[in-house]
Amino acid sequence: MIANRSMPAAVVIPELAYRDVSEAVGWLCDSFGFTLRLRVASHRAQLDVGAGTIVVTEANALDFQLLAGMNRQIGIMVRVDDVDQHFTKVSRSLARLISKPTDHPYGERQYACLDLGGYKWTFSQTIADVTPESWGGTPA
Repeated sequence: MIANRSMPAAVVIPELAYRDVSEAVGWLCDSFGFTLRLRVASHRAQLDVGAGTIVVTEANALDFQLLAGMNRQIGIMVRVDDVDQHFTKVSRSLARLISKPTDHPYGERQYACLDLGGYKWTFSQTIADVTPESWGGTPA
C-alpha cells in the first residue's frame, strides 16, 4: 500500500455529517478526547481516535432530512483504556448519556451516549479475555 499523508492509515473510516464542522470538531475533541488530524477548509476534518480515524463532514439541509431518522441507528464503538475515567469526562459535557459503565459477559465494560449530532457512541474497555462460546457467541 502506498502511504498518503493526506489520508489516514486506518482501514475503516466512518464519515459523519454535522451542521457545523467546526462546532462538531471542537465538541468531539473536548468531550471525547479525539484529536484533530487534518482540516479541509470549513467543510471537512479528520479526527484521530486512538489508532482509528473519523471524518467530520458538513451536511446540507437535504442530508439532515435524510439522516433525521437514521442517526439513532448509526453507532460507532471506540476502545478506551479506562472507560470509567472516560465516562466521568463525557458526563461533564453536553453528551446525552444512554447507559452508565457496565460489565458485560463478553469481557467488555461499556457505556453509551449520543453526541451533538445525534450519533450513538459506545466506549468500550476490555476487562477479561472471554471465549465467545461462554456467553453465547459463535465464532466463525
